[in-house]
Amino acid sequence: MTALDRPVIASATLRSRIEWVDTDAAGIYHNSTVLRLVESVEASLTRERGLDGYFPVAPRVRYEADFEAPLFFGQEVTTTVSVTELGTSSMTFVFEVWGEEFEGAPRERAVRGRYVTVHLDRTGPGRPSSAPWPAEWVERLTAR
Repeated sequence: MTALDRPVIASATLRSRIEWVDTDAAGIYHNSTVLRLVESVEASLTRERGLDGYFPVAPRVRYEADFEAPLFFGQEVTTTVSVTELGTSSMTFVFEVWGEEFEGAPRERAVRGRYVTVHLDRTGPGRPSSAPWPAEWVERLTAR
């Protein structure tokens, strides 16, 4: 079983559009666009679940993506981000970005991947260290 096949703990989906700033001079998206799309959905998920203060204490420690198809300026995209593993201090997300039907071409998956965040304790002096997720966050993430 791959990480993309694991059961989903929590998930969010957003529809957006590829803007000119997301593309190269030929109007085809560049790989950094994926980070923006995925993090936008992650932010939506954390807001929906009430995980206030999540981003400053949850850096990415691993990120991987498989780029499967181009996306074009003006094309609508649907991005889904799902939590598939919730460890004591780490969380694994999987994502897919789909290009919607565009200029006669059918809907197609453009990117899929996964990433891991780790919860940091930033309350003490010195360098932050990993720490268990707050119990309230775990409850909110796992609530159905």
